[in-house]
Amino acid sequence: MDTPPRLRLSKESLRRALKIFSYVLPYKWAFIGGMIFLVLGSLLFLGIMSLPGQILNVISGQAPAGLTLNRIFLLLLVLLAVQSLFSYLRVQLFAVVSERSLARLRRDLYEKLITLRIPFFEEHRVGEITSRMTNDVTQVQGVVSVTLAEFIRQIIMLLGAVALIIMRLKGLVLIMFATVPVVVLLALFFGRYIRKLMKARQDQLAQTNVIVEETMQSIQSVKAYTNEGFELNRYVAQLDVAVHTALRAAHARGLFAAFIIFAMFGALFFIIWRAALLVMNGTLLPGHLLDFAVYASIIGGAIASAASFYTEIVSAVGATERILEILEQPSEMELEQTGAAEPVRLAGHVQLKEVYFSYPTRKDVQVLKGISMDIKPGQRVALVGPSGAGKSTIVQLLLQFYQPDSGQILIDGKPAADYDLRAYRSNIAIVPQEVLLFGGTIRDNIRYGRPDATEAEIIDAARQANAWEFISAFPDGLDTIVGERGVKLSGGQRQRVAIARAILKDPAILLLDEATSSLDAESERMVQDALDVLMQGRTSLIIAHRLSTIREADCIYVIEHGRIAEQGSHHELSVIEGGLYNSLARLQLGV
Repeated sequence: MDTPPRLRLSKESLRRALKIFSYVLPYKWAFIGGMIFLVLGSLLFLGIMSLPGQILNVISGQAPAGLTLNRIFLLLLVLLAVQSLFSYLRVQLFAVVSERSLARLRRDLYEKLITLRIPFFEEHRVGEITSRMTNDVTQVQGVVSVTLAEFIRQIIMLLGAVALIIMRLKGLVLIMFATVPVVVLLALFFGRYIRKLMKARQDQLAQTNVIVEETMQSIQSVKAYTNEGFELNRYVAQLDVAVHTALRAAHARGLFAAFIIFAMFGALFFIIWRAALLVMNGTLLPGHLLDFAVYASIIGGAIASAASFYTEIVSAVGATERILEILEQPSEMELEQTGAAEPVRLAGHVQLKEVYFSYPTRKDVQVLKGISMDIKPGQRVALVGPSGAGKSTIVQLLLQFYQPDSGQILIDGKPAADYDLRAYRSNIAIVPQEVLLFGGTIRDNIRYGRPDATEAEIIDAARQANAWEFISAFPDGLDTIVGERGVKLSGGQRQRVAIARAILKDPAILLLDEATSSLDAESERMVQDALDVLMQGRTSLIIAHRLSTIREADCIYVIEHGRIAEQGSHHELSVIEGGLYNSLARLQLGV
């Protein structure tokens, strides 16, 4: 795998990342309040850390007049109580901001995903999309809720501790600035290298997630081909790459930790040694020496923590880039919060005029080459022909999953693209060859055709689809859980649930994409009876390989190499000697 490009916090990347903070704006007062408590708490902590030095001065008899151990201890308790209150309020306010703003981001991201055009999903794997919905958003949430606040806190602590040393411990300022910057520069060099490795490890772990997603989605194929070992080896190979990178990163982190221990603390003790000499010379109070040690420790810790938090912020900027890539994609429709679009009832007159089409991901292969059809309202029209001829592509164009490269698709004399997409699709139902049900109940899956349907309407649709008999035989009836993708139902049962869903939708145009081709004879008969009920009074476009299911069609189009080779009724096409349909009829029907 190629090493990913080094991610830097450039002005442009930061400007784009700040777009995510538009989700914080509705909660700006909570965010501002959290920042106020953050600043006050940080400054208060610096004040608390000056008290141990005063205790040492009291013990040595060099404290200011009137300052006693009891008063210092009482002040310490009061300051700690206020500091605890500030910390609680800060955490609560930032939690409100992060949880509510990121919930809005997740909602918008999901809305964008479900309204994107089909080509987007052809170009991006499911595992990658899932990773953006979970890992990337979680990473951004971590920055908004914790990391950003802690990074600012460490900067305040660093600047505050330096300011206190400059104001109160002038004799040690030059010594500190001669050692600390060198250590910081070396730490930044190490940190940049570690960030690069951790980014590579994160990307490689994402690839292992993609493999898991693909395997789980195709688990039946994996088992059918006994490829469990192959998939395991593929996963382990990718995992080994991630482990190798992680070990390199661990090696670098180990060196970094050793460097911090030796260089950072070595510099600290060198400064303390110089400060001890000043105490022995009488130019520095013992309490001030302790103050310096405390503030120097705060500076060292703030530098180390800020570098770590900076790394997380940079990674989150990369995550926002991936999120914005989705949010900035053009949608095929905009979902309205106020409800559905103005309803339109189509008559079902479908016309294709010289339609040419190539898939966006395969522009070099022309699938449709001048297809023209005229399907009157209520007609049953069948598409037959060899696999890859373009039959299913016509169905996808009618659903407006894609737009034709040239030519026109007219519905009731009006270009299909001129209709409101939601209103247009509400007039179309599809029963595919491979029905993938949702993992809920049978009721939920039937009602998917019309979410506001009553119980009586659902049962009536199930009866018309020849599905009520097996549904009522289940102990839970309509409340039976179908399992992921409907795996608990047989193929014929899934098809009839899909037909019931289509009946409930009451479409003007019905698309049947080889709806019975994968069924046994008994299931096919029951499904075909249900389809006959469904097709009554509707414009129906049927894709079929089994000619026995389309003999009653009003017109049959024979598609070959993206063109219409023949058209006519079953009888007309059967008697064309040497014709493609005639050949298919001889093979299947003995005509």
